[in-house]
Amino acid sequence: MAPELILGLAILIIGAVAAAFPRPKTYLSRIISLEIPGWGLLLVMLAYDETLALLTFIAVTAISTFVMVRVVERREAP
Repeated sequence: MAPELILGLAILIIGAVAAAFPRPKTYLSRIISLEIPGWGLLLVMLAYDETLALLTFIAVTAISTFVMVRVVERREAP
């Protein structure tokens, strides 16, 4: 087994648990908690050398993070 796969699976599992039970229940902490399992999934895809999947994942993650931060900013603005 490749070390990227083992590390990716560990981060994916730990990140999923952290996203399910966030400590401070703010919108920003929930967004950050969702990013952690995303990086684990990225490492798993990297272990299988799926270039198209990696590029798609990076693009979707960048766009979705931008949209989610904008939504949180609008909800917290007075």
